[in-house]
Amino acid sequence: MESEQNNLTQRRFRPEIEGLRAVAALLVAIYHIWVGQVSGGVDVFFVVSGFLITTSLVNRLEKNGSIDFFSFILRLMKRLFPMAFLVLLVTSLASILWLPQVRWSQTIQEVFASAFYYQNWQLAINSVDYLAQNNEASPFQHFWAMSIQGQFYLLWPLVLFIAYLAAKYIFKISTRVALTGVLTGLFAVSFSYSIYRTAVDQPWAYFDTLARVWEFSLGGLLAIMISKIILNKLLSAFLGWAGLFAIIVTGAALEVSTEFPGYAALWPVVGGILIVATGNQGGALGVHRLLSWGPLTKFGSISYAFYLWHWPLLIFYYILTDTKQVPFFDGLLLMVGAALISYVSTVLIEKPIRTMKLPAKHWLSWGTVVICMLPTLIVASWWAYDVDQSNEELANAVEDENYPGALALAPENENMEYNQDLEVLPNPVQAREDLPKVYDDDCHQSQQNAEVIQCDYGQTDESKYTVALVGGSHSAHWLPALEQVAENESIKIESYTKSSCRFNADGGEYDSCETWNQNLVEELVEEKPDVVFTTANTSDIEQSKDIPKGFVAQWERLEEAEVEVVALRDNPWFSKDIPSCVEENKNNLDECGGTKEELLGEQAPWEDMEKEMPENVTFTDFNDYICDDGQCAPVEGNVLIYRDAHHLTATYSRTLGPFVRKKLMPILES
Repeated sequence: MESEQNNLTQRRFRPEIEGLRAVAALLVAIYHIWVGQVSGGVDVFFVVSGFLITTSLVNRLEKNGSIDFFSFILRLMKRLFPMAFLVLLVTSLASILWLPQVRWSQTIQEVFASAFYYQNWQLAINSVDYLAQNNEASPFQHFWAMSIQGQFYLLWPLVLFIAYLAAKYIFKISTRVALTGVLTGLFAVSFSYSIYRTAVDQPWAYFDTLARVWEFSLGGLLAIMISKIILNKLLSAFLGWAGLFAIIVTGAALEVSTEFPGYAALWPVVGGILIVATGNQGGALGVHRLLSWGPLTKFGSISYAFYLWHWPLLIFYYILTDTKQVPFFDGLLLMVGAALISYVSTVLIEKPIRTMKLPAKHWLSWGTVVICMLPTLIVASWWAYDVDQSNEELANAVEDENYPGALALAPENENMEYNQDLEVLPNPVQAREDLPKVYDDDCHQSQQNAEVIQCDYGQTDESKYTVALVGGSHSAHWLPALEQVAENESIKIESYTKSSCRFNADGGEYDSCETWNQNLVEELVEEKPDVVFTTANTSDIEQSKDIPKGFVAQWERLEEAEVEVVALRDNPWFSKDIPSCVEENKNNLDECGGTKEELLGEQAPWEDMEKEMPENVTFTDFNDYICDDGQCAPVEGNVLIYRDAHHLTATYSRTLGPFVRKKLMPILES
């Protein structure tokens, strides 16, 4: 036991690990800049972290019989926080200057998520959040890996200390045996979960900490067992080079962005393990000779900073050059720039703070940590407050007669006078958040769930009429218009909407959609609203020429129950994000529009239909109040029409209320 402890706790500098870090960081940057995807280098960081942290903690356990958790966390904070919060601060300021305002709300969320180490969960939620599908890569997105590592650093001391106590006081076995059992169990559970989650929901799995714990566990198992790994020089050299080759080709051989973690992540993880396990046993032919090369190990010492800096530099390069591709020479400049900034910030900021000799319980030690965080949190809080104030001002501003919106397109208002030189509302900052109430009220069902959610709006007490708003998000964005009608017409609005799921008996893109539709039509037949208000088609130009059979089947079910249907021709779908386009082309909004014929087709889908439509259906088309004289503009009556490429802003939807009233009330009153 004593000899095992000595072997385990023997600590020495491993230059080949610094070189391995350098390779992983360079691969991450190369694939981001020139290939446009991920490389698997982050998985190498995870297994190396598992190895190093386990080695450090086990050494302390066997030497002292305990882990000074606060000293451990403080050392990590002194190592990680200065660089992380410097990057967050500089990137936040750069975002305020150069990032399109339409992306501010998303970006602010990610600043806080990165600062408090839950960015991976923020991105996991966004990966399944319909509202986040228009989100572009943010300058903070790469902090997902730092967040997982931060969560690992908090979890690991507890895991190892529990194993140590169990070994000493319960099972009376060696620490090494207990830790091997615990880490093997963690590996088995996490790896099994990772395989399952990757198969059923890969975007979520990619950012899920639980699906990544096994990578740290393998590193931990290697730390415990490495003293027993003795290889001859030839085999060690072969395995070391094989590991390096596996790591380098991961991004080219595997679809890392769509297949990881799961089974596929074993490839770079095992590659990293082979390099760390063989160490310098390969002699003159060993891979450690390359990885211990001075320039490479020097770069490895700044690899953490390089990882943090390269991504925001790349994102702002895209923004400032308005391009999606990086030429080779420009990419080299980005790499060199990131390396120089990393070196300077490491030498001037990170290293002095990390090497400060202060006891863990000294107020200066913890004060240093707070000082690192404070500037970033102040800037982010001010930024968030400014955006929130802008959103709060929107509701009052649009009551102004200078913001008629759709009313400006009514034939009787042809000569309407209003100040057309005012700022467009909602402005780009407000656009993404200008949503119907169902989103804030959690009344819009997610893509994955099949449960029917009903929420009531309008005059919910003693109403004269009931209108059921049914379908996907293109139904939901008509809620503000219906609310305008309901205010004066004694109408209760029953909302039944679900992301990416139209009122369609044939279901939709997600398996849950078919079940949701079956349950919904049964509920509508039982409730018998006066009118079901839904979409008649989709304006994807290739699909909009016909009314889907599944739509008609649902309407026929309602006809049997004597329920009237108002079926709307869908609004135009653009190929570009309209708020971003408006922000970039304030003085030439024609760049953001298109013709009605191109976007919607020549005629409504119910014209020239061979099959007779159910008699309970009234078709209607409000696109004359979205497109003017055959031109579909991004702004009408000083109001921004779209919050992305195809959803109406709640503000513009409200201005459509009078036209909806003219169509709806005769049906309700008949």
